[in-house]
Amino acid sequence: EMQLVESGGGLVQAGGSLRLSCTASGFTFDNYAIAWFRQAPGKEREGVSCVKSGDGTTYYSDSVKGRFTISSGNANNTVSLQMNSLKPEDTAVYYCNRATIWGKGTLVTVSS
Repeated sequence: EMQLVESGGGLVQAGGSLRLSCTASGFTFDNYAIAWFRQAPGKEREGVSCVKSGDGTTYYSDSVKGRFTISSGNANNTVSLQMNSLKPEDTAVYYCNRATIWGKGTLVTVSS
């Protein structure tokens, strides 16, 4: 069974950092784009960042550009999202995605 599992969420004060990880089981990330989405309470899910495993091309939404960094792990079945200078508006459940496969999410809460 192909699964994505997110980890690394938690509670952090504004200005702090967290590192999220997305681990695949049942497949690897070869030649796929892996994305992070987030959904804040009462809001629609939005794309945050993605990385194309083949050439390492990355994308960031304007709201996180310069603060978040996405990277692929050496084992080729992990993708991380380093989140720095966190803001209360970054509070959301963060989801990892590859094509039609979604993880269950990890909650990030940023206190002011």
